[in-house]
Amino acid sequence: MAAMRRQAQKIRAPRRGIDQESIDFGITWKNLEVAFKEILTKNASKLSYEELYRHAYRIVLKKKGQELYIAVTTFIREWLEQNVCGKIRKLLVPSLLTTLADGPTGASVNERRTAGDRFLHGLKDAWADHQVCMAMMADVLMYLDRVYGADMRNPSVYHTCMDLFRDHVLLADSGSQESSLKSVLLILNAIVLEQIQMERSGDVINKAEIKNCINMLEALYQSGSETEDQRLYITSFEPDFLEASKMFYQHEGEQLMREGNAETYSEKVTKRIKEEQERCRSTLSESTTHKIEEVVELELIANRIRDVIEMESGVRFMIDNERLVPLGLLYDLSARVDPKKVELTKAVQKRIIDLGNEVNKAVIEASQPPPPGAPAVPNQQTAAALKWVEDILSLKDKFDAIWLESFRLDQAMQTSLTRSFADFINSSTFSRGSEYISLFIDDNMKKGIKDKTEEEVDQVLDKAITLLRYVQDKDLFELYYKKHLSKRLLMNKSISIDVEKQMISRMKIELGNNFTSKLEAMFKDIAVSKELSTGFKEYVASRGDPDLSRVDLKIDVLTSGTWPLSQDSSEEENATRPKVIYPPQVARVKQDFQNFYQTKHTGRELTWHPDKGTADLIIRFKNGQGSKSIKEVNMPTYSMIILLLFQDLPEDKSLSFADIQAMTNIPPADLKRQLQSLAVASKTRILKKVPMSREVVESDEFFFNEGFRSDYRRLKVGVIAANNRAETERERRDTEKKNDASRIHLIEAAIVRIMKQRQTLKHEQLLVETVQQLAARFKPDVPMIKSRIENLIEREYLERVEGSSPAAYKYLA
Repeated sequence: MAAMRRQAQKIRAPRRGIDQESIDFGITWKNLEVAFKEILTKNASKLSYEELYRHAYRIVLKKKGQELYIAVTTFIREWLEQNVCGKIRKLLVPSLLTTLADGPTGASVNERRTAGDRFLHGLKDAWADHQVCMAMMADVLMYLDRVYGADMRNPSVYHTCMDLFRDHVLLADSGSQESSLKSVLLILNAIVLEQIQMERSGDVINKAEIKNCINMLEALYQSGSETEDQRLYITSFEPDFLEASKMFYQHEGEQLMREGNAETYSEKVTKRIKEEQERCRSTLSESTTHKIEEVVELELIANRIRDVIEMESGVRFMIDNERLVPLGLLYDLSARVDPKKVELTKAVQKRIIDLGNEVNKAVIEASQPPPPGAPAVPNQQTAAALKWVEDILSLKDKFDAIWLESFRLDQAMQTSLTRSFADFINSSTFSRGSEYISLFIDDNMKKGIKDKTEEEVDQVLDKAITLLRYVQDKDLFELYYKKHLSKRLLMNKSISIDVEKQMISRMKIELGNNFTSKLEAMFKDIAVSKELSTGFKEYVASRGDPDLSRVDLKIDVLTSGTWPLSQDSSEEENATRPKVIYPPQVARVKQDFQNFYQTKHTGRELTWHPDKGTADLIIRFKNGQGSKSIKEVNMPTYSMIILLLFQDLPEDKSLSFADIQAMTNIPPADLKRQLQSLAVASKTRILKKVPMSREVVESDEFFFNEGFRSDYRRLKVGVIAANNRAETERERRDTEKKNDASRIHLIEAAIVRIMKQRQTLKHEQLLVETVQQLAARFKPDVPMIKSRIENLIEREYLERVEGSSPAAYKYLA
């Protein structure tokens, strides 16, 4: 608060001729002195201020201003010493002085508070009276200030009298021999500090009395220099207040730490900060707010926040038990002392990674094959993969809630959370995140979004994109997604093509056109194939073919290089895969389509993939009454090829595994899976296997099961591992091997682009820029980059710069 400024008063000019009057300074001053005593004793109602003003005016006019100024200040000093100081000293009872000097003694809190209140009230009244009286006297002496004060550059009478109160009341000796507090000001400070201590301990104090005394300290200055930093409040009280607060909060911090409860600690510190802010607003000075906040922050937060975070009841406990409110308080406290919230961020990130690693460990354990003798669990690995994704999404929802409610939507914290999720999803000990996320999308596209509203479908797609953001090796995800998408499209497994396209659009926005170009091309192929199938039917009809046994054909013509047609088998199997032998009726329609296709696209070559197709057969079985039971059976193309071998075979004749393999050329591994579905699966046992067992071996014989029974007219023959599923270890290694091979070309292309632009570049800088260019798709291994640099040097795309240290390369045009 700035020093009090009295409003400017209008000066009435004295009557003419007053300057001709003679004056006796002693008599005139005596009149003024008597009047001033009346003012100080609150008995000024009968005084004539005009007459008193004329007395002062005549004295100044007769060049006696200095004598008047000295007389006034001497009079006020003596009045303060003889009348005011005595009253103040009477309020300093021994018990109060002893308590202030030596700490709480036998006196109760109530007794100390009462004694302190009396002192504060008395000092407040003395100060208020002094201000009123000095203002009245200053009005009388206005001409003195205007002429003498201005000429001599002396402070006004009012301000001089304020300084006299400071010097002869506040700084006066307390008169106590028992106390080390030798001045009234020191006693005032001590009493206010004790009252604040009482309030901090939960007692009720008289804030108004303290505020009045604080206003007095803000109105007075340490010296004649009336600058902000010289206010008596700043120079005298505030340092003592901050030091006492520091000691108090040091002690309270130790006590709270001994209690060992992070939630209580956060609540208490938050409450203390609010209390101090309110205390400065209502009791002390708002200019102290920031300073006391710094004291609390240093003693209760900065010096202890790490220990609080690491408590057993700290961040980990709050996260695990969803204690979002206290976690939010802990966040607020951390933010007060560290804008980056380093310790809190480290603790949260560690917990995310620990929880994520637990999820990874659980899925690895769940994916292990059952022990010998235990029954196999169908789709065990795939179920574990979907469980992994659900657990990750649940973990994500948990930390989204924390970020929203506890971390105040802090973008830096969100970045840290995202980085932590990416760390454990891309952990070196867990390499199946890309595959599992693709399986999650696959499962939802086939059945998960069924009967969901548009809003719920959007939520599923958003979750998928969120997971995709965490994946570091997006090229590996693309490989799995193409594989799974191809099966959905070719086997008509997708619930909604529109939703499939929405997913691709979101991927395009997130990852760019290069990522989705082949995926979009797959949908284009499906659309073109529908047109080709319709055109082929019209082509056949136009020829008027009378063959009633003709096979209806629905064809999918897929662009080579766009579809992952060889990823279901190992490289060795694909390299040695023979051409399948089709039944005559199928071979004929196959040839017809090739002829039709050549009329549309001259010069293009079709490669047939029977392992990707399906067929519908109408099969007649004998029933118990000698009539026929007709079933419509949907099955893979391979199963159709096998079953047509039995079409004209006598009932008592069989075909061995070797016979079937020789007559169809179906690869042995695929043939075993087909025969398991046709002869072992209980619901589709269209063939009889001799001997009957769960496994198919080359010595097995197969008969057509004329007595097949089913309650359904329409059946579907599945194939072991025909649906999208989690890969085996061997399949995963093969997929990663193929992906690494494709990365070679991407790394080389990136190196050539960089060097073509830069022409000459140091080795380390080339490594850094190559990693940066490829980061959107995958994180390349440094050894792989080095090997590609060496390869490009051998192929004369680059050359080493001779004598360069460190090593550098030059681009060869």
